[in-house]
Amino acid sequence: MTDPSGGARAWLVWSVGVGVYFLAMFHRNGMGVAALEAQERFQVGPAALSLLPMLQLLVYVALQVPAGLMADRVGPRRSLLLGLASMAAGVVLFAFAPGIAAAVAGRVLIGLGDAVTFLNVIRLGALWFPRRRYALVSALTGVVGGLGQVASVAPLSFALHGLGWTGAFLLTGGVTAVMMLLVALVVRDRPKGEPAPPPHASVSVAESLKEALRARGPQVGMAQHAALMAPYTMLGVLWGYPFLVEGVGLSPAQAGALLTTLGVAVLWISPVLGAVVGPRPGLRRPIGMGLAPLLGLCWLALTAWPGEPPVPLVITVIAVSAAAAVMAPALSFDFARDGMPPERTGVASGLVNMSGFTTTVLATVLAGVILESGAGFQAAFIPVTATTLGAAALLVALLWRYPRQDR
Repeated sequence: MTDPSGGARAWLVWSVGVGVYFLAMFHRNGMGVAALEAQERFQVGPAALSLLPMLQLLVYVALQVPAGLMADRVGPRRSLLLGLASMAAGVVLFAFAPGIAAAVAGRVLIGLGDAVTFLNVIRLGALWFPRRRYALVSALTGVVGGLGQVASVAPLSFALHGLGWTGAFLLTGGVTAVMMLLVALVVRDRPKGEPAPPPHASVSVAESLKEALRARGPQVGMAQHAALMAPYTMLGVLWGYPFLVEGVGLSPAQAGALLTTLGVAVLWISPVLGAVVGPRPGLRRPIGMGLAPLLGLCWLALTAWPGEPPVPLVITVIAVSAAAAVMAPALSFDFARDGMPPERTGVASGLVNMSGFTTTVLATVLAGVILESGAGFQAAFIPVTATTLGAAALLVALLWRYPRQDR
């Protein structure tokens, strides 16, 4: 398989693909905006309501390897169309849901569509761009996803108040249908004239998994994603705001402003890193060996601090965590391609993505269990500290003898 040249057509295809990812992130985080309306509409308490985002996230984690196999075998175009169809059906069901059971079914359908999106967008990057630009494309994909998270708040809140529950979600379903049309018209699996993978490239599911798990690049990507992604994602999805208000003593306005400011302020790091590392893969090794242990030590300082941690330390830990999280895609998914045939990188990327989200779910749930027992936030963050330090140690061990360049 020849290395694609990229160009204007490649950027157009990727732009439509990453638009799907932006929309998926919009749908994924819309539940937070609609939480109060959902509680009133379905007449449920916070515990039952928490099933909606949690089940959606669990579906996402469980489908990462199947989504990677789908990206390799079905191709990004058809995978994205199927994902959009699932999201559109889920949004429409959610719009008309008369009770919590139908609402859960709608969020599961949205989760199914969300699960196949990211891996297929970065698969488009692998098929349309030269190898040296893959880190940059992965980084930009992560940035657009981050913007999709932020962008879900104001438009959906405005639509809910202006159009009501059903109207607001039908509108987002309509936007999803329009995106399906764009994908059908613009996206193709590979550049014109680029041959399809030869028949012998197709291997069984078990062989694909064994191949990815044996390759050193995906091993490094999994360890790195688990170390860099989980801490800040755990704070973002649930525990950051309560920690800053109840554990540190900030006002709600200060807590919200701090999380938003730090989250947005670090977005520029990812594309810059991708542009630098792409043509210089040897830089990935020292960055990985330095950043992950630094992040683990920051969390160790936070959890081991005697008494209430000072605000400057808290800000430092959150800032380093946010920076590490936005750097994770450019580094982890670039490593995932090392030692893998170009036509079978989807399953390796799925394993890398699953490692980060599985660690996030584990740290988030364990933090809730510890808080429920009556312990404070420092004790609740011991699990994420342990997973970060453990993944960082494994990463350093894997990188110690890693070849300086694999391209």
